[in-house]
Amino acid sequence: MQIGFIGLGAMGAAMAMNLFESGFKVQVFNRNPARTEPLRKAGATVAASPAQAADQSDVVFSMVADDTALVAVTLGETGILAGLKPGALHISLSTIGVDTAQDLTVRHRVAGSGFVSATVFGRPDAAAARKLFIMAAGADEHLKVAVPLLEHLGQSVGIVGADPSQANLVKLIGNFMLSVIIETLGEACAVAGKAGIDPEHLVGLLTNANFNAPPYKIYGPMIASQRFQPAGFALPLGQKDNRLMLAAAEALGVPLPLASLVRDRFLAVRAQGIGAEHDWSAMALCALSEAGVRAQPAEKP
Repeated sequence: MQIGFIGLGAMGAAMAMNLFESGFKVQVFNRNPARTEPLRKAGATVAASPAQAADQSDVVFSMVADDTALVAVTLGETGILAGLKPGALHISLSTIGVDTAQDLTVRHRVAGSGFVSATVFGRPDAAAARKLFIMAAGADEHLKVAVPLLEHLGQSVGIVGADPSQANLVKLIGNFMLSVIIETLGEACAVAGKAGIDPEHLVGLLTNANFNAPPYKIYGPMIASQRFQPAGFALPLGQKDNRLMLAAAEALGVPLPLASLVRDRFLAVRAQGIGAEHDWSAMALCALSEAGVRAQPAEKP
């Protein structure tokens, strides 16, 4: 099977390499050509455009930063849809809004091709280790093609439903829940710090007790030690997902008080100059600062 892969950031590059190492013929494209070099050296083919990668592929994956980027690489004269053969499949791994996913589903259907949303939970190290948790949605005939490929990328593939946008909503819900965990960890470390308890010791105690779960074990030490660099998931991307979650909930008529709080937290840390070089867990600096226990965020040696 010939596979195209569009978008070679930290996540996409790891997933494209895993597909290549699984024995698939892979043709890659990235807007910054330098990102294609490791795969080219490994033996993958480099395309001049998304359309060229799609033209020679049975399945095209895309993993880009946001809605604008996905629309840019999908539509237009050099986009995925311009090259995708009738009956071929586009699998979007990106975290995008529900409206964008619904629009792209229709556009692919009109063009005679398939569209699956397969959103992923996990950071770049999990992508490299094939340990992602994947949420997929699409028509049954498209999922029959997509799921065996996705199994080369993660430790589990959950089927959400027949509407691709449902997978995007599930991802937004999951990231909303993670953002609330980040906020609670920030507040907990602020209380501990004011009480003279070492926040790192607190996190160690709790993650070996009732909070022995990956989100707490990943973000707890980062927040307690205030080490937010390098960014496994950049702060502006977390802010983008929060914005998309609020928009989806508003469209459904569902109030989200905690998501609104998180929105203000993102705005506050961005106003302090915290940006793309920081992990989204740096949102916890708000709680620490308000308690008067904030130090300058430490950089990883």
